[in-house]
Amino acid sequence: MREMGESATALLADFLAGLDKAPTVPPDGAAVRVTRPQPAGAAFDEVLGEFRRAAAWATETAGPRHFGFIPGGGLFTSALAEYLARGFNRYTSVAAMAPGLVAVENSVVEWLAAEFGLPASAGGNITTGGSMANLSGLLAARHDRLGDDLAGGTVYLTAQTNHCVPKAMRIMGFPASAIRTVPSTPDLRMDVEAARSMIRADRAAGLRPFCVLATAGTTSTGAVDPIAAVADLAAREDLWLHVDAAYGGFFQLTERGRRGFEGVERADSLVLDPHKGMFLPYGTGMLLVRDPAVLARSHALFDDDVPYLQDLAAGELPDYAELGIERTREFRGLRMWLPLRLHGVSAFREALDEKLDLAAHAHRELSAIPGVVCGPPPELSTVVFSVPAAGNRGNQVLRERINARAEAFFSSTAVGGRYLLRMCVLSVRTHAGHVDDAVRVVREEVQRMGGGTNR
Repeated sequence: MREMGESATALLADFLAGLDKAPTVPPDGAAVRVTRPQPAGAAFDEVLGEFRRAAAWATETAGPRHFGFIPGGGLFTSALAEYLARGFNRYTSVAAMAPGLVAVENSVVEWLAAEFGLPASAGGNITTGGSMANLSGLLAARHDRLGDDLAGGTVYLTAQTNHCVPKAMRIMGFPASAIRTVPSTPDLRMDVEAARSMIRADRAAGLRPFCVLATAGTTSTGAVDPIAAVADLAAREDLWLHVDAAYGGFFQLTERGRRGFEGVERADSLVLDPHKGMFLPYGTGMLLVRDPAVLARSHALFDDDVPYLQDLAAGELPDYAELGIERTREFRGLRMWLPLRLHGVSAFREALDEKLDLAAHAHRELSAIPGVVCGPPPELSTVVFSVPAAGNRGNQVLRERINARAEAFFSSTAVGGRYLLRMCVLSVRTHAGHVDDAVRVVREEVQRMGGGTNR
């Protein structure tokens, strides 16, 4: 165990040390060859080497030059926590089986609920990501407002809402017509007056509006819906307020983020992704709810008489198996608790403030490039831009040229039929020099295109 652990740690240390200069995409012609499981085992060093080669054949999402989609951090201290959690392999779905570790996990839930201004009675569940958290939160909304009768139920969101929400609605059995797409304002935020009109018209037509969804940081552009106004609407129309803050939520730890999220404390359910704004490994999401009893009822069995669980008495700590879809789940709390305890919350606040500063800096620098037009100044850490003279195809080629250099990685989005390049600054390893390098690459490639005049 010690020898294998030392070899694995050395490999990981070398990998992390090389990330600053690592190419953002694998080299052309790279291929992965993996040996299928064989009857006889192999030496650990051989298997470890094969893993390293396979892992190298990937877009480098762990590095500081990845600005595509929403970067993942992968803190080493969180990975170390996961190693310990998996090694001890405690069953934490039911508190009675490992109350000490459930208390560890619950302390993180309570801390986050307090950060968002939710009542002391609030609770939640650490999930595998925002998709599962949104599913559970919307399930609670449906159960609380519609019961078991889905007929005529409608939920209100915008075209900027993450696609995992319509997917959750489909999984719950709702037809596509149950999803009501509210128009957005020019700044891509929910038009609350339009939502009010739609809700009242639907109710007059015999439908059953039950939930309105606000996004605190859209995946596409980082826009933040007017949460306070949406909360007022939910209160007046007696709707469940669900806030998807999977991308942007942890900016609540900063003063600027907190100002932009005014009203979030009124949410009935709130989704976060620690594998985004807390820089943790992929597979870490969070659902917070104002009333954990509602969440438990929405996930309860039709018949609670389960003889093989009769030995597990309920206590004061939460039973996570009753607050989510999974009956068996890994102990997820340590991957959040250990880094927070080790580094302190202030370290995360400072890192998130840095990302806000870097995004604002990138917006200014990109706007100064002749031919480049940026979207509005970023509300969070996402900047969108294009070269209008190049047209949609020209901007697609621009992104391909940038990424082919393997010095910076950008993704794209579309707004109003326009192809936009998209730069999201969120990796814990990204600092000012990396942003400046990325802007330089954009400037050089735009110049190669003749300022965007070559289509």
